[in-house]
Amino acid sequence: MLSIEDICALYREKGHLAYSGEPVTQLQHALQTAQLAELAGAGASLVTACLLHDLGHILADRGETPTERGIDDTHQYFAIPFLRGLFGAQVLEPIRLHVDAKRYLCCVRGDYQAALSADSRRSLQLQGGVFSPAQAEAFISQPHAQDAVKLRQWDDLAKEAGLATPDLAHFVVSMRACALARP
Repeated sequence: MLSIEDICALYREKGHLAYSGEPVTQLQHALQTAQLAELAGAGASLVTACLLHDLGHILADRGETPTERGIDDTHQYFAIPFLRGLFGAQVLEPIRLHVDAKRYLCCVRGDYQAALSADSRRSLQLQGGVFSPAQAEAFISQPHAQDAVKLRQWDDLAKEAGLATPDLAHFVVSMRACALARP
């Protein structure tokens, strides 16, 4: 299990890495997503999920833009074992479900897929493609799916080069507020 300090160290060490196929770094993307959640009035658990939703990219470290090589890095699952014990389902489930939230949104919003970045469209195919209506209905009925959809929508917007955000220390407050064990 990672501690909050371990998470901060990972972002300090590897946060400068490019966010695959996008004009931001891993840390910039995480901070922008968390800031959008905070600005929307989300609670500490969802803000933390937004901050950590792509931590699996850093932990798995499959190199730059794995989708161009036909690789689905399954990042939505990769970070969960490292975060379990530190955070509960209100943080972990939106992280786990945020990829399926993209598949859901492609099904229920006709304009959604066309608005995805090139890398997100490539990963969509590697992740199973657009949900059928039955799959979409089953997805959205799961606990925490609504939060995963919110996370996904903020995720899509959090790719703006040079956007000013609060620093990582600002979001440590949210992480501590929803941590199960206070490391």
